[in-house]
Amino acid sequence: MRKTAFLVSILTLVFFACKKDNDCKAPSVTVPADEIAQLKTFIDTSHIDATFDSRGFYYKTAAAGGTDKPNNCSVIEIGYKGTLVNGVKFDSKDLYAFSMGALITGWQYGVPLIGKDGYITLYLPPTLGYGSRPNGAIPANSILIFEIKLLNFYN
Repeated sequence: MRKTAFLVSILTLVFFACKKDNDCKAPSVTVPADEIAQLKTFIDTSHIDATFDSRGFYYKTAAAGGTDKPNNCSVIEIGYKGTLVNGVKFDSKDLYAFSMGALITGWQYGVPLIGKDGYITLYLPPTLGYGSRPNGAIPANSILIFEIKLLNFYN
């Protein structure tokens, strides 16, 4: 029964994910220099071997996955874990489906770096996460760390 409900929700998301071309445009966000500096300090002091992306975040790819990549009109199926820089886990799911265009900007930038079965860790400054607004267990202006496995996607 759970599989059927999940499949129906995926099909619904695929059908309604992108009604117009405007819904599929990639975001264009400028990350303030002070946030990039704060994130770099965290990366350096934590001795994390991550790659800087010119859009203002760091990432570490553990597995690239397939050659086809999701885009902003894709519906993705993922497993993920989100933590704060102090190690506190604020969310995780083994299997969840999202429309890419509905995600935080950092995910819209980072998830298309991998293909199906890829695994990436994103280190996001506040502007690419939830910014100055708190969200549940996430305090305002938090650097966020997401471990993401892309299980599948539908364009």
